Amino acid sequence: MQLSIPASRSVFDLSALKQEIQDLEQKTLEPGFWDDRNQAEKLSRDLGFKTNQIEKFQNWESKLADIDELQSMLQEAASEEKTELELMYRTEFETLQTEFNAFEFERMLSGPYDIADAMVSINAGAGGTDAQDWAEILLRMYTRWAENIKGFKFELLEKSMGEEAGIKSATFKISGAYAYGYLSAEKGVHRLVRKSPFKSSGDSRQTSFAGVEVYPVIDKSQSGVEIKDTDLDIETMRSGGAGGQNVNKLETAVRIKHIPSGIVVKCSQERTQVRNKERALEIVMSRLLAQKEEEERKKIAELRGEVVSASWGNAIRSYVFDEERVKDARTKHETRDVQRVIDGDIDDFIEAYLKMESSQN
Repeated sequence: MQLSIPASRSVFDLSALKQEIQDLEQKTLEPGFWDDRNQAEKLSRDLGFKTNQIEKFQNWESKLADIDELQSMLQEAASEEKTELELMYRTEFETLQTEFNAFEFERMLSGPYDIADAMVSINAGAGGTDAQDWAEILLRMYTRWAENIKGFKFELLEKSMGEEAGIKSATFKISGAYAYGYLSAEKGVHRLVRKSPFKSSGDSRQTSFAGVEVYPVIDKSQSGVEIKDTDLDIETMRSGGAGGQNVNKLETAVRIKHIPSGIVVKCSQERTQVRNKERALEIVMSRLLAQKEEEERKKIAELRGEVVSASWGNAIRSYVFDEERVKDARTKHETRDVQRVIDGDIDDFIEAYLKMESSQN
């Protein structure tokens, strides 16, 4: 067996990484470090990520040494000892190879914002109550993917409930290394086909749609996007609960309109007006950055003579419940286990899309 080893000093520049860690650690000791909470959290995550990179390389070096030692022991072992040693060797080998493969996959996420946190919005589309129920299923799917599959932090920023069931829309933030890089594969329209639980006419299939938008969360000093105070229309209001009840008698909810672009954001999940305003501005910044990226992508495509498809064209993925089938229209990757997918296990779809994108660039 031969290990395909990506872990080299050319991949992990340990001296440069250690210097970056020292610089970040020094910043965390500066007076007033936590005055800007968002910036402090970002620097802390960067510090944790870089420290993890060094620990990963050092762990691999240790495991490689163990594998080399097992190989030497195998060559010298008596025949009755070989079976157990071979099992140990194969287990260690396959575990390390899996880690290497995961690392190689991460290296495909090389876009300028791939490592960033992600801001995600889900909007119910055509399909009435079924579409609103579908939007809530997708919200649960991404929540479980973030928290259970990836171990990322999930923060719900805004949720608008449907009249009968489900949600009209939701906006949330997922924080973790490469969150945006992974979730960029989920942008687009998701199509549901099933027998409607909300209609009495039993057997007829109902097709519903929900749109997923994904934006990178970038510090404004790095984004190249400027937001002037004069470009913002800011309103405050009470946070409303289900059934029209007020969950807060104070005006903690914030609605911000970015006048030049027409982008409108409402945030009400935080307990204070200040925090809701910070969150809303963060979403506005992310959407402006995504808008800028899309414009640049279209310009490049036009120069190449490529056809630029509409963002809200055909569905990127179909979930057909009665056939137990989920199929991605872009990669043709599919599975017959719908429940696994809506329980958050979507990594195979994400990886298939990112590998396709990588092969085309």
